[in-house]
Amino acid sequence: MEMAPKSYFHRGGNQSLLGNTIPEHFINIVQQYPEREAVVSLAQNQRLTYRELSEEIDLLAKGLVGCGFHKGDRIGVWSTDNLEWLLLQMATARLGMVLVNINPAYRKKELAYALQCSEVQGVFVIPAFRDSDYLSMLLELIPELKKPSPQLNCKAFPFLRAVIVFDPENPQQTMRPAAGFKIWPEVLAGGQRVSDNDIDCITESLDRDDPINIQYTSGTTGFPKAVILSHHNILNNAYFSAKAMHFSEQDKLCVPVPFYHCFGMVLANLLCFSVGACIVIPSEHFDPTAVLHAIDSEKCTAVHGVPTMFIAELEHADFDRYDMSSLRTGIMAGAPCPPPLMVRVMADMHCREILIGYGETEASPLTHLTSRDDSLERRTETVGKNLAHQEVKVVSIQSGETVPLGEIGEICFRGYHLMQGYYGNTKGTKEAIDEHGWLHSGDLGTMDDEGYVKITGRIKEMIIRGGENIYPREIEEFLFSHPKIQQVAVFGIPDEYYGEELVAWIQLHASETVTENDIREYCQGQITHFKIPKYIRFVETFPMTVTGKVQKFRMKELELAQLQSEQG
Repeated sequence: MEMAPKSYFHRGGNQSLLGNTIPEHFINIVQQYPEREAVVSLAQNQRLTYRELSEEIDLLAKGLVGCGFHKGDRIGVWSTDNLEWLLLQMATARLGMVLVNINPAYRKKELAYALQCSEVQGVFVIPAFRDSDYLSMLLELIPELKKPSPQLNCKAFPFLRAVIVFDPENPQQTMRPAAGFKIWPEVLAGGQRVSDNDIDCITESLDRDDPINIQYTSGTTGFPKAVILSHHNILNNAYFSAKAMHFSEQDKLCVPVPFYHCFGMVLANLLCFSVGACIVIPSEHFDPTAVLHAIDSEKCTAVHGVPTMFIAELEHADFDRYDMSSLRTGIMAGAPCPPPLMVRVMADMHCREILIGYGETEASPLTHLTSRDDSLERRTETVGKNLAHQEVKVVSIQSGETVPLGEIGEICFRGYHLMQGYYGNTKGTKEAIDEHGWLHSGDLGTMDDEGYVKITGRIKEMIIRGGENIYPREIEEFLFSHPKIQQVAVFGIPDEYYGEELVAWIQLHASETVTENDIREYCQGQITHFKIPKYIRFVETFPMTVTGKVQKFRMKELELAQLQSEQG
């Protein structure tokens, strides 16, 4: 009996996995490219070569040791994108401290959760950004900061020993907001009694499998989990992503994505540092004007972003005034990437080798990436194949068995890139990674006979209408092909008769007008009748996370409230 081929793919590699720690690898890069530009922070008017960056990292590393922090301590950073964030990322890695990334959009309750969940011992924070007054929130949470003390002693956060404030506009002259805060210059001054040999000895004691980073999952529903990642996890993920992009010391990457997220910290910062490329920080927070200016003025060869960022750049009123001809590549990831958008980025932004990336925080984060050598169809309609030294399979959501090629199932990963677990959450770790070492993604997709994967949606987003399984992404990609539609999101809401009904939220291009009937007529004869949304809303914006992910749970809440209001 002939057995149908199963949806499993393992990808070897022409090069072995890196066995170094992050600082060991970085030191090698600095020795190779000491005078090449490493970082350009446009908002801060700062430029550093690899030699200068290495010197600044070591000064901060000495300061951390001088402040009494040790290998294994958890150091939080609550800040927008800036040079100091990068220095903290690399200085903590130099010493084997665990950097805890805190979302700059967090408010008081979420901050308290992050500090407690990861048992953070020190936290670096900027004073404020836009309507977020970080210092006020900290003073409310930690009233002990109002009093002078050699070491913070906080009842609510017993692990916390120090809060350090820095102002990206002038970190060397940061004002002390209250007596209990430390400031950036004090940290650096504390390192004067620490020698080069002291920090070298610490670096030599590190192991590739030591935890080095805690990332919080996006938390679009409920509280996020604290993902523990090692040197081995994220260094190899960054390095093999760089190799897949054909990245080298000749490249300059424009980074509009937030550093606190894996996309920024691993696939931008560490990716560049793994091969000697240059990071260009256009602004503290995503700003399409700043991104276009950065690409033009710095002649960037690459740009990253989630689909909503690329849409904002392409739709910019002055887009045609900027020169994009230096662009070659980049990664679009973090949310479904509609094929028509990919084609526009290739053509209008001259980004001929733009790639689609797919993964999740628990996988360091990248598991799949398209290739510049793939066909246009595969580059726009799949997420490519898994990176080198990774395994992937597609399993039945009912039985857990590997499904035949071409069938929809849950995508699972195994390899060097899997997290060490969720901090302080053994139960959650066991639910995410099964007894055979497979990480279950919660995403639905298919695999073809060459290992290429298509994402069809999330298990939790699958809509069951009258017994039919409907995948929102399929409908979204069809509607996105309408020339007047800029963005679209499809989700389900409860229905007494069918169980669920479809809703489409649509954002049109500027100055365009379309009716609900126009949309339904566009769908007629093109997609199955039960996939045509019953409810169609034209909106100005979508509720989103800071990383650009559409919050469908919030849209569902708003839609149900609107329907209830309309029905009296």
